[in-house]
Amino acid sequence: MSKTNNLETCCIQVLPKISDPRGNLTFIESEKHVPFEIKRVFYLYDVPGGESRAGHALKSCEQFLIAMSGSFDVVLDDGDTQKRFHLNRSYQGLYICPMIWRELDNFSSGSVCMVLASAFYNKNDYYRDYQEFTAAVRTQKS
Repeated sequence: MSKTNNLETCCIQVLPKISDPRGNLTFIESEKHVPFEIKRVFYLYDVPGGESRAGHALKSCEQFLIAMSGSFDVVLDDGDTQKRFHLNRSYQGLYICPMIWRELDNFSSGSVCMVLASAFYNKNDYYRDYQEFTAAVRTQKS
């Protein structure tokens, strides 16, 4: 997976799944199943129906989102084009490169979104205003 910031780089990755009558097992290894060293893990849960999350872009941090339980949609936007992904399998994840605006919506009841990140939290790495984000994208392209 390339680390360039374009929407084509953002894609669903199938993770290893070991099937067993007693229950399935999936594992994730840094720099093997995700294209970065995992520095931070967090998760979203108890999101009320009809609510959305995220609404930001990251300047340099890469992320990998997994629907651990239930389902939700991820809308990605590179400043020109939008693409919607539906996550509903705990053995699949969505890779998101830097400089992609993301919004999460359509959460099912009881859904849990786990996020693996390539960097520790840094409030200065965020674009939280869409107009500021698109201006930065236009500057990068010129």
